[in-house]
Amino acid sequence: MAIVPELPEVESIRRHLEPVLTGRRVTKVEVFHPRTVRRNVAPSDVVDRLTGAVVKGLRRHGKFLLADLDRDLTWVIHLGMSGRILVAPGQLERPPHTHFVATIETGDEVRFVDPRTFGFVAVLTPDELVALAGLGPDALITLPRTPDLVRRLSGRRAPIKALLLDQRILAGLGNIYADEVLHRAGVRPTRPGGQVSTQEMSRMRAAIRPVLNAGIAAGGTSLADLSYLLPDGQAGDNLRRLRVYGREGEMCRHCGAIIERVVVAGRSSYFCPSCQT
Repeated sequence: MAIVPELPEVESIRRHLEPVLTGRRVTKVEVFHPRTVRRNVAPSDVVDRLTGAVVKGLRRHGKFLLADLDRDLTWVIHLGMSGRILVAPGQLERPPHTHFVATIETGDEVRFVDPRTFGFVAVLTPDELVALAGLGPDALITLPRTPDLVRRLSGRRAPIKALLLDQRILAGLGNIYADEVLHRAGVRPTRPGGQVSTQEMSRMRAAIRPVLNAGIAAGGTSLADLSYLLPDGQAGDNLRRLRVYGREGEMCRHCGAIIERVVVAGRSSYFCPSCQT
């Protein structure tokens, strides 16, 4: 299984990068793969806009990492399927698939490593940033109230799992944490979103922040392939805490039933047939 980094992974990265980058000037920018900077018109735009800029602060929206610069620009990073951010001294050898490097005034390098090149790095004006996003409210910071969530899903026939993955509805949840939320709420991933009751939606909403915060506290979820690691090279420790994701054929930690797997919207979804209806 390969993880697409979700909100807890990106937030964990943000917290690691914040003391490294905040208040620091970017002294050099190198782009080694044009696809990595495809959201700008040309690679030179990223180099010119970021070189010499000072990072004022780091924030996050959903799965997007956003560094505000002193030039009324925003340095945007999205990890895609396999992207990793590493911070290392400039004299250390760069790993394979290092497609972007920003050197800061301390001499450390912020390296974007992305074997599958689905992620990207961009430096955007305010207008460009608005055009890029199209995201719903952040699942942790601006989680809508239950009636709003009910309205957003009213009449929707798509499975509730697929709707939780739709970043236009709610930004930040992905395959792992959506499964964990649905298990805590007692809702099967295949249920049509429009058929989820207000009571069930309330349970889902109540589960979202605890599930995400637990992932953040553990530094995110690193699977066996280690495609996700923290910027210091350490693995996230949330895997052993998961209730259902990746546990097909194992016993539910709540009721003892056997965890099952079903494919929803092309993604493996794990659930307890006893706890979730």
